[in-house]
Amino acid sequence: MRVHRLLGPAFLLAAFGMSAAGFVQAENQPQANTPQGDTYTLKLPAGEPAAAAAQDGTVQFIGTATVLIRYQGLIILTDPNFLHKGDHVHLGYGLTSQRQTNPAIEFDKLPPIDLVILSHMHEDHFDKLVQERLNRNTPIVTTREAGEKLKRLGFQQRFALSEWDKLEVSKGETRLRITSVPGRHGAAGVSVLLPKVMGSVLDFGAQPDTPDYRMYISGDTLVYDDIRTIPQRFPGIDLALLHLGGTRILGVFKVTMDGKDGVQMMQIVKPKKTIPIHYNDYDVFKSPLAEFAREVKAAGLDDSVVYLAHGDTYTFTPRKR
Repeated sequence: MRVHRLLGPAFLLAAFGMSAAGFVQAENQPQANTPQGDTYTLKLPAGEPAAAAAQDGTVQFIGTATVLIRYQGLIILTDPNFLHKGDHVHLGYGLTSQRQTNPAIEFDKLPPIDLVILSHMHEDHFDKLVQERLNRNTPIVTTREAGEKLKRLGFQQRFALSEWDKLEVSKGETRLRITSVPGRHGAAGVSVLLPKVMGSVLDFGAQPDTPDYRMYISGDTLVYDDIRTIPQRFPGIDLALLHLGGTRILGVFKVTMDGKDGVQMMQIVKPKKTIPIHYNDYDVFKSPLAEFAREVKAAGLDDSVVYLAHGDTYTFTPRKR
């Protein structure tokens, strides 16, 4: 049994090494013109008029990459992870990771969720508890790869997006467009052995090309060339939620942004405000929030970062028309 446990990481280490060597050339290839993507629609039942009339929106940090976003009666949950301190998640290839924190809200205390945005299918983003207890009719916006796994789990409303695909969401008079944007879970050679990842741009308002508020959620990505297409297509990002933590597989291969990467992402995407998330919840996270804070200070970007403790809420005000 112990030999079996060791073979997974040993195979992974060898595969990462060979894969990284084989993809060095691909890293420097020029990018083709990006496609426009397909458009899908989701019409939700109208909610309470009072909630829809609210002027401000909020982002509440639950822990890991899990946040609750509220906007004019629309409630969005991202990358749901509700395990507790001491629980383990499986990351594939025989690898596990232990949670170091508790979620700020228990799963059964969540408000009614209109939709879930799932950046990729890893258990620290969609854990066993969520897989078992989330309502099968909950709309889930995710990658095509994750969509296939959700289908096998019995989820009925899957919006599996390829890069640049869009989902137009309506709930009464409230409007939101979600666009899948580039993300890659590690360097080119490593990422082929990990789940496909999507970043997301959320454009709130009736006119998504000139939104009332624009939000970027990075997903578990590193900074690479394709990231630069995001601000080209989506200038004027109001708020960025950045998945940090400097996650390292086998203690060697970095697969999420560390502090320095996070600042580089800010400099590329140029959000007005940034909220760091996904930085201290699992033992594979090797870059603490303090490292990001030092890099932010060194870059002179303190005023543009909002630090939320688990459970804290950030309030944003959309533009008035």
